[in-house]
Parts: sequence; structure tokens; C-alpha cells
Amino acid sequence: FFFAHESLVLQHTMDWKRMVILFSLAFEALLTPAIVFKVNYTEIDWVAYMQEVAGFLNGERNYMNLKGDTGPLVYPAGFVYIYSILYYLTSEGVNILLGQSIFVGVYLAFVAMVLFIYAYAERMPAWAIFLLCLSKRIHSIFVLRLFNDCLAMLFLFGAVLLFLRDRWSWGCLLYSCGVSVKMNVLLFAPGLFFLLIQRFGVMGTFWKLCICAGVQVVLGLPFLMTYPFEYLHRSFELGRVFFHVWTVNLKFLPEDVFQSKQLAVALLTAHLLCIFIFAHCRWCRSSGGILKVFTAGPKSLSAPHILSVMFEANFIGIVFARTLHFQFYVWYFHTLPYLLWVGCSLLDGLGHKILGQTAGPLVIHVVRVAILFGIEVIWNIFPSRPDTSLALTCIHLTLLAILFASPWDAGAKGARTTPPAKPRPINVKQAEQGVQAGTQKKASPTTRRRRVD
Repeated sequence: FFFAHESLVLQHTMDWKRMVILFSLAFEALLTPAIVFKVNYTEIDWVAYMQEVAGFLNGERNYMNLKGDTGPLVYPAGFVYIYSILYYLTSEGVNILLGQSIFVGVYLAFVAMVLFIYAYAERMPAWAIFLLCLSKRIHSIFVLRLFNDCLAMLFLFGAVLLFLRDRWSWGCLLYSCGVSVKMNVLLFAPGLFFLLIQRFGVMGTFWKLCICAGVQVVLGLPFLMTYPFEYLHRSFELGRVFFHVWTVNLKFLPEDVFQSKQLAVALLTAHLLCIFIFAHCRWCRSSGGILKVFTAGPKSLSAPHILSVMFEANFIGIVFARTLHFQFYVWYFHTLPYLLWVGCSLLDGLGHKILGQTAGPLVIHVVRVAILFGIEVIWNIFPSRPDTSLALTCIHLTLLAILFASPWDAGAKGARTTPPAKPRPINVKQAEQGVQAGTQKKASPTTRRRRVD
């Protein structure tokens, strides 16, 4: 459905952007399988995943008893079902190459969705889209490690693509499926909530949230009917204590501080406060602020508005995350080009003001690429170090400050939810005939509404 529909969408996209998207897909289709055959697989969590779902397949429904070599099962039911299928397909997890081949397909579908999403980013330079395909760490996470984060983000970006097409019910369903694989998808939840309020009002939002909740209930039913407390406690545990050795973003803190409840409370408070500030000053500005948005009534949303709200909400969660492990890079890497080139519009103004109209844009493009490259380098340093951890945190905080200071014009271009159409040449004679015909008979314009589910 996605690829058939979005291939038609690409026909209305500007030539250069369409060429870059198609070239990127071809590039990934050649590079990713080559990585599988040329680079050795690294075992981290795959065996543990197989051990955890083996218990479920043997009849165990108590989440407290589902464990692997790396510890207890801490993911919701969607993870169990997907990796149970992989368990059978890969001969109980033994056929690693087949598992990698499946994840090659997952990655190519994932990249296709992300690229189709970027077709809606009108202010995004076409050449910058190709940067999405150049991350060494991302390829490793998908096809050399086989993490469940990949599948969760596949559902998430599928949901975002549906939101852009004004298919909110199906999008909420896919979004909740992503949550059922891993809870990190909830970092997008504040943004999604305010988008639903703006698009459907309070009652409409209630029914969309019922879809999200219904998916969780249906998927978790085998566990909720037997050991409900154990399931909810394990799969949606919010108070987990993480190992200091694996953190990428907070390695500069002493271990006792890193694992303290005071730090967890401080980060959560900062997260919620930042969400409130962004929602009031940016996401809900056109409705009069965070309080008036609940009474403003439904309205159409532009594609830039949807992308900006979703990606900024997730990035705020990344900035104030209690820890970031190496596989968590996939949570936000594919949103960084959008945030840098579209969200951080303040950089364009500074470039023009300081360096002029000619040199300014070029220098600012170089700065953006350097930031993206710096983040990529930090995520590829293993093990993480206090200095690289501090550098990453400083970059995150700087980007967040630039995002907040940048003008909020995501919805200024109206309710466009399709990529900009390729301009067509005007036939002067036909135009003149049309004007003459219009003066002879009174027009009765009709408005065709897009079907919204």
C-alpha cells in the first residue's frame, strides 16, 4: 500500500528531490546486502530475544518467568509475537543469515518510508536527503545486530506517513503497534496528542486514543487474562535502573549520580517542562496557546506542521533521556536532517545577516553537515567516553535551544498534505479562452473534501 501509493506521490515531487529519493533507494538496495555478506555479524541481544520468546511458545504467560541471557523480558506483547515468527523462520534463531536477510528487507522498507516522508519537506534541500543513507551505525543496528528498535521505528514512520496522508485512524493503529514492540515510541506521544487535538478536537482525540489503547489491550490479552500485573509491571516498567557502562549520553556523570532517583526526577521534570514550553510557544501558537487549543476546534494541518511537532517532541525526549544505548540512535537519527534544515531556520537568518546572501547559505549548509557528522562520529565511538558523552549532550542542548529560538512557520503554507506539484507550462491561448468562458457564465465552485478517517 505504502509503496504503490507513495510512488504516485513522487510523480508530483520536484525533479531533483525525486531523483535523489530514487537514487537513495537504489543505493541502499545495493549497499545493505553487501554489508551483510562482507561484515561479520555481532551477537548482542538476538539469542536473548530467542530465549525470551521460546518461553512464551512453550506455554509460559507469566512475564516474570520470561527471561534470556541478558535479563528478563521487558518489551510488550507485540515484540513477543514478531520475534516468535522470527523464531520459527530462523530455525529457533540458529539461522542468523536468514534473520539478517529478513532485516535487510525491514531496513529497505524502513528507508523507503523515511524517504517518502522527506518528499513532503518542501524546504529540505534535495541533496541533504541522501545523508539519511550514510550512517554506519544505523546499518549496523539493523542488519548486524537485529535489534527490536528497528521494528518499532518501522511502525512509527509508517504511522507518520499515514498522518501526512490524513489517515489518522490507521496511523494511530500503526503507532500503537510500534509501542507494543518497544516503549521508546512513546517519546512521540506528546506531539501526537497535540496534533490530534488540533485536527479533531477533544472528542475526536478521545476516539483516536481509544484506538491506541484498544491495540494494546488486544495484543496483550493472553497475558492480561492470566498474569495482568506481571505483564504491565514488566512490559511498561518506567522505573528501570540502567547500567552506567552502556550509556552514550551521560557517561560523564559519576555512576552513583547516574543511577540516582534524583537525576531521574530532574530529567523527567525538565522533559515535561520543555514539552509544555514547546507546545505553548510553538506547536499550539496558531490556536492561541496550550490552553486555548482545547477549545479552538478542528482544523486541517500542513505536512510541515505534522513533521515538526512529531520530530521535535521525540527530540525533546532524546535530550532528557535517562540513558541512550548505542541501538537507541535509530530513535532519532532519521529526524535530524529535518530538524537541522527545516526546524533550525534561525541558522539561515544568522548566515544571511553575518555572511551575506551569497556565502551565508553555503556556510550554514556546511555547519549543518558538520553537526550531523559530529553526532555520527560520537555514536560510532565504542565504548563511549566521558568526553564524547559530554559533547553529545552539549550538541543536543544546543540544537534544542536553536529549535526553540527559530521562527515557527511550519503551518504558514496552509493545509498542504502532499508534496509540491511540479510546475506545468502555461498555454496562453487556452488560458485566454478559459477567461472568456468564465466571464460568460457564472462559476459555481465546489470544494471536494479529502476523506478523513
